[in-house]
Amino acid sequence: MKLISWNVNGIRAALNKGVDALLHSEDFDIIALQETKAQPDQIPSLGYDHYHCYVHSAVKKGYSGTMVLTKQAPVSVYYGLTTLNDDEGRVLTLEYPQFYLVNVYVPNSQNELKRLDYRQHWDACFLQYLQKLDQQKPLIVCGDMNVAHQTIDIKNPDTNHRNAGFTDEERYDFTKLLQGGFIDTFRHLYPDTIRYSWWSYRFKARERNVGWRIDYWLVSNRLMDQVIDSHIYDSWMGSDHAPVVLEVR
Repeated sequence: MKLISWNVNGIRAALNKGVDALLHSEDFDIIALQETKAQPDQIPSLGYDHYHCYVHSAVKKGYSGTMVLTKQAPVSVYYGLTTLNDDEGRVLTLEYPQFYLVNVYVPNSQNELKRLDYRQHWDACFLQYLQKLDQQKPLIVCGDMNVAHQTIDIKNPDTNHRNAGFTDEERYDFTKLLQGGFIDTFRHLYPDTIRYSWWSYRFKARERNVGWRIDYWLVSNRLMDQVIDSHIYDSWMGSDHAPVVLEVR
């Protein structure tokens, strides 16, 4: 099974940049998108008539949002978190017979860390949600986690310390998430490899590869032996994020 996760930074803008052609270039079983920035009736057809499509949009138009296209119909679909109002469309969960798929777009702490307190509360609620699901069946979790976990995951760790996405608090919360029973598949398979999944649009950051790795595939510990590979498609354009791909048996 081959799964792709991509923060498209606006599905309508991404389609104008040819993202649909890239997605069609490989035979993905599941396509998980974040930051769609569209209501369900605003999302153009991607030409995936043989896929089941699920959309969780933010109440605020043109903001946030998650979406999943899947060949296999899920047993059930859950929108949001059970312990926190998700009016920003940040969590979309599909239940399959053998596992749960959780597609997430984690809140950004914003400039001057204006939203850091909310982010930490959100992280705690998200971990609680994942652990509750994990008691029932194993999880595959994907999305834009908005945190570079280790110094290897960011080009300039010293100058970015205390910036949103690289605070001690956010990194600690991500460590707690992993310690809660989950594995960062890319870092597990490639402990010393430097690869990024997001670059600022400013200062030719992508051209200079001044990036951050903030997009992840996580799995429950007991699923790791079924992971074949975890990739970052950093040559794919169309967004300020690169898609990340997981292959499982």
